[in-house]
Amino acid sequence: MVKRDIYMKKISKLIDNELIKVITGVRRCGKSYMLKLIQEELIKRGINKNNIILINFDNPSYNTVENTRELDLLVKDLVHDVEGKIYFFFDEIQNVDEWEKSITGYKLIYDCDIYITGSNSKMLSGELATHLTGRYIEIKMKPFSFNEYLEYAEENNIRGYSFDEYLKYGGMPIVLSLDEDYKLEYLNDLFNSIFTKDIVNRHNIRDFGLLIRLVNFILDNIGKKFSAQSIIEYLNEFNIKISRKTIYTYLKYLEEACLIYKVPRMNLEGKEILKLGEKYYVVDHGFCQAMVDRNEAHTNMILENIVFIELLRRDWDVKIGKIENFEIDFVCQKFDKKIYIQVTYSLSHEDTRNREFRPLLKINDNFPKYVISYNDNVDFSFNGIIHLNLVDFLKDYSLIE
Repeated sequence: MVKRDIYMKKISKLIDNELIKVITGVRRCGKSYMLKLIQEELIKRGINKNNIILINFDNPSYNTVENTRELDLLVKDLVHDVEGKIYFFFDEIQNVDEWEKSITGYKLIYDCDIYITGSNSKMLSGELATHLTGRYIEIKMKPFSFNEYLEYAEENNIRGYSFDEYLKYGGMPIVLSLDEDYKLEYLNDLFNSIFTKDIVNRHNIRDFGLLIRLVNFILDNIGKKFSAQSIIEYLNEFNIKISRKTIYTYLKYLEEACLIYKVPRMNLEGKEILKLGEKYYVVDHGFCQAMVDRNEAHTNMILENIVFIELLRRDWDVKIGKIENFEIDFVCQKFDKKIYIQVTYSLSHEDTRNREFRPLLKINDNFPKYVISYNDNVDFSFNGIIHLNLVDFLKDYSLIE
């Protein structure tokens, strides 16, 4: 049992709160398990099991529940004998059309506390959110952090797990329980399953091959400045024609499925968001290892991806920074706090140290500045810029607060 404390600490404070708790995240990152943890917490608090109603819409038993009318009939049947406050759990609720109308209605009809999960970020955007405005709080789940990864290995007496294993296979929970021969195969199958359910089928995309090539390009260029023209040129090599509009539409679908994140670039001198040169990162770096060939340059991108997702876990708002002709990997803000971060494999070479430290030295403010590297046992901190080991950063939240 991994306690998922980073999420449970947030949710436990919200139990019996009037707000609807919405847990979002990519498929198989542990949302259903999180619902189980919440139910266990309710039982510890003395809630009768009969007052806990769970409906998992990935369960074939509920395949016929496709709209609000069918959902309302099901709920009415399930609660007719329940006395006292009801705790509703709706898992993968985006499978029900206009689900939000029913959910808000239950708060009026029943004395209840509601928890829902979904694998599509669009479920809380645009028109869908109008019925929930001011009535919900979103908890964004990610795959296992390195700390959770180690906790799982310890709890299940799995030996030999280290950062190198995490670097290779990522943090999707089920991967840890598989023999090595099956890990990459599972990640490949999982990616294709998410890809098919949440993108191809949902949006009726016919050219599956084109979309796969686009995905492979993104995964092979994690953390690099994005250009629609570079994708057009890449696809031209395969005699595939595609418009910029289609490229951005497909990227939006990948974002909505919680598979990738778009990170805008910020001009640190003018403070404006730049229209060009955003970057993309993947929700779990294990997908990169399963889908594209690994090399030394790709390892550097994976390290950057790991730091980016960890910063999101810790509730930082993250952007890419630009100052003069230099790039800052991450400009992070949380309330009145700001930090700057560079990520690299090693600082052992002087040229690398100059490349990583120079952009940070050009920033004229007193906010903390960090360089995070993986393969160093020497502290290269310099002129107020703090050098951190990547594994230490991942294991110790107090190093960057």
